[in-house]
Order: sequence, then structure tokens, then C-alpha cells
Amino acid sequence: MTVRYLEVDQQGVVFNMWYLAYFDDALVGFLECNGLDYPDLQEAGYDVQLVHVDIDWRGGVSWRDEVRIAVSVARLGTTSVTLAYQVRRAGVPVVDASVVYVCVATDGSGKRAIPDLLLQGLGQGNGHEPQGTHSGSL
Repeated sequence: MTVRYLEVDQQGVVFNMWYLAYFDDALVGFLECNGLDYPDLQEAGYDVQLVHVDIDWRGGVSWRDEVRIAVSVARLGTTSVTLAYQVRRAGVPVVDASVVYVCVATDGSGKRAIPDLLLQGLGQGNGHEPQGTHSGSL
């Protein structure tokens, strides 16, 4: 992706809140790379909610910089998944993040065990045990 002018603050770098939007887009792209369109997850009655995030900045990203966002499964639980994100500019890591998502029912009835549909979208096969770290980029 290429950083847009509106994402840059007065210090000349991407304003911190934009990284959460970048990670949302990267999540959707990661699922798509593994064969799951996000609307299909929702139509099946499931969604994910962000419940915790840690972001570490090594450097800034500026207007018109081209970046890639690598995504991998860091931890897989019964109802939650932690994804690791790494923002890279010219192949150099500039931001690392860890985001915890909880699987919920779209009818508002609360959290749910991660369904096979989502496990497959995360590149984890049919079981709840991680098959290794998989990554994709946006």
C-alpha cells in the first residue's frame, strides 16, 4: 500500500490511529489469501472483535511511502486468536504489532469457539492446534 496524505500528521509520519485501519485491511487480505472472504464469515454468523493491541514503532512511515504488511498467527486459542503484524518499508521492519481478536456471534449473543471456517481462513486447517506460522502481505 502507499501512504496517503491524509494519514500523515504534522510530524510528517503516519498518525498512530491509522495503523489499526491498516491492520484491519491486512486481516481481510490475510483471510482472502487463505480462501476466506470476510463477508462469508459474517454470513455464517461469525465475526471478530479486537480486544487488545500492542504496537512498537522502530521508525516512521511518511506520505507516499510504499509499505507491505506481513501477517502471521502468533497464538490460537479456543475463542481468540493473536495475529502478529509487521509493517515493512523497502523490506525494512518499521512497526511491529500484536492484535488479539475474539470470535463472536453476529447475532450479538457473545463470543464463540473459533469455527473451522475461520481456522481455515487463518491457515490453520480443521483443528485448533496451529500448524505453524503462516504469513501474507497486503
